[in-house]
Amino acid sequence: METDFPGLTADVNVSGDGLVRLGSIRPEAALMLAELIVSGLTAETASHVDTTAEGAMAARRSPSAAA
Repeated sequence: METDFPGLTADVNVSGDGLVRLGSIRPEAALMLAELIVSGLTAETASHVDTTAEGAMAARRSPSAAA
Protein backbone atom coordinates (compact mmCIF):
# COMPACT_ATOMS: atom_id res chain seq x y z
CA MET A 1 0.00 0.00 0.00
CA GLU A 2 3.01 2.29 0.32
CA THR A 3 2.93 3.05 -3.40
CA ASP A 4 -0.78 3.92 -3.22
CA PHE A 5 -0.33 6.24 -0.23
CA PRO A 6 3.14 7.80 -0.51
CA GLY A 7 2.36 10.64 1.94
CA LEU A 8 0.85 8.38 4.62
CA THR A 9 1.76 9.43 8.16
CA ALA A 10 0.36 8.66 11.59
CA ASP A 11 0.04 11.05 14.49
CA VAL A 12 -2.04 11.75 17.60
CA ASN A 13 -3.96 14.86 18.56
CA VAL A 14 -3.72 16.59 21.97
CA SER A 15 -6.40 14.22 23.33
CA GLY A 16 -4.38 11.16 22.31
CA ASP A 17 -6.72 10.16 19.49
CA GLY A 18 -5.00 8.55 16.53
CA LEU A 19 -4.86 10.42 13.24
CA VAL A 20 -3.87 9.23 9.80
CA ARG A 21 -2.80 11.75 7.19
CA LEU A 22 -3.06 10.50 3.64
CA GLY A 23 -1.38 13.36 1.85
CA SER A 24 -2.12 13.60 -1.88
CA ILE A 25 -3.49 10.36 -3.30
CA ARG A 26 -4.72 9.15 -6.66
CA PRO A 27 -8.50 8.77 -7.18
CA GLU A 28 -8.04 5.00 -7.50
CA ALA A 29 -6.34 4.88 -4.11
CA ALA A 30 -9.17 6.92 -2.56
CA LEU A 31 -11.69 4.46 -3.99
CA MET A 32 -9.69 1.51 -2.64
CA LEU A 33 -9.57 3.10 0.82
CA ALA A 34 -13.31 3.82 0.75
CA GLU A 35 -14.01 0.19 -0.18
CA LEU A 36 -11.79 -1.05 2.67
CA ILE A 37 -13.57 1.21 5.16
CA VAL A 38 -17.01 0.07 3.98
CA SER A 39 -15.92 -3.56 4.15
CA GLY A 40 -14.64 -3.12 7.70
CA LEU A 41 -17.78 -1.33 8.85
CA THR A 42 -19.96 -4.01 7.24
CA ALA A 43 -18.06 -6.76 9.07
CA GLU A 44 -18.23 -4.84 12.37
CA THR A 45 -21.97 -4.24 11.98
CA ALA A 46 -22.63 -7.89 11.10
CA SER A 47 -20.64 -9.00 14.14
CA HIS A 48 -22.62 -6.63 16.38
CA VAL A 49 -25.94 -7.84 14.95
CA ASP A 50 -24.91 -11.49 15.45
CA THR A 51 -23.89 -10.82 19.05
CA THR A 52 -27.13 -8.94 19.77
CA ALA A 53 -29.22 -11.71 18.20
CA GLU A 54 -27.40 -14.38 20.21
CA GLY A 55 -28.06 -12.45 23.43
CA ALA A 56 -31.75 -12.08 22.59
CA MET A 57 -32.07 -15.79 21.82
CA ALA A 58 -30.35 -16.73 25.09
CA ALA A 59 -32.67 -14.41 27.05
CA ARG A 60 -35.73 -16.05 25.47
CA ARG A 61 -34.46 -19.53 26.40
CA SER A 62 -33.58 -18.55 29.95
CA PRO A 63 -36.11 -19.73 32.57
CA SER A 64 -35.62 -16.52 34.53
CA ALA A 65 -36.70 -14.49 31.46
CA ALA A 66 -40.13 -16.11 31.60
CA ALA A 67 -40.75 -15.00 35.21
